[in-house]
Amino acid sequence: MEFAGFDKSFGLTNRVCLVTGGAAGIGRAIAILFLEKGAKLVLADVNATVAAIAQEICPDRDRVHTVVADLTQSDDRDRAVEAGLERFGRIDILINNAGIVLLDDALRLSEDYWDRTMAINLRAPFFLAQRVAREMIKTGGGKIVNVASQAGLIALDKHAAYCAGKAAIISMTKVLALEWARYNIQINAISPTVVLTELGRKAWAGEVGEQMKKKIPNGRFAYPEEIAACALFLASDAATMINGENLVIDGGYTIQ
Repeated sequence: MEFAGFDKSFGLTNRVCLVTGGAAGIGRAIAILFLEKGAKLVLADVNATVAAIAQEICPDRDRVHTVVADLTQSDDRDRAVEAGLERFGRIDILINNAGIVLLDDALRLSEDYWDRTMAINLRAPFFLAQRVAREMIKTGGGKIVNVASQAGLIALDKHAAYCAGKAAIISMTKVLALEWARYNIQINAISPTVVLTELGRKAWAGEVGEQMKKKIPNGRFAYPEEIAACALFLASDAATMINGENLVIDGGYTIQ
């Protein structure tokens, strides 16, 4: 595909974006920013209050559609995609954001923790990307952004399943980018450090957080809005020449 320029305000006017885990944290921040940039949204979340949350973010029901979905289930993934197609006619952008963190020492880590982590953090994003890509091919291409983590690049205590799943997301991103570039689909990952979502603030409060921040050259954690800004760039036409990359947003943690 030839370079055709881009909106220098990084606008997404009338682009249709499916955001998973859009009810809170990073997903919510992405939803808010994308709406400001003109996108139409499908928010898919296991949280049954996602419709009420969407109403808080954007009262205009013509621009936001919500789906309560367990994305580990094939039928729910299909339902989320079909809802977007029925409401807006296409899906231009997929943000694979939904995930969980289940922690334990490697010697004690249960099969249940391992399987749930992989089902939500790896299997669901892959099969949702596959499902959405089939629709993107029909409409001339699109953008997929997978939310990985610095945990996919380095070791973190008690994070065996989480680190493995996020490392796999980064590798998966590269393969999909290689295979789907011919269809004008660009797939990239973003890998944040600790992000100050509601859950992040609780998990990294006190001394454990202070010790972690000492390992980050920038000396602080990230804010959800900073992650959303990077997702916006990769979802925009400014990034059509970026494919299969992993944008690390960690204040320098992994450069050491």
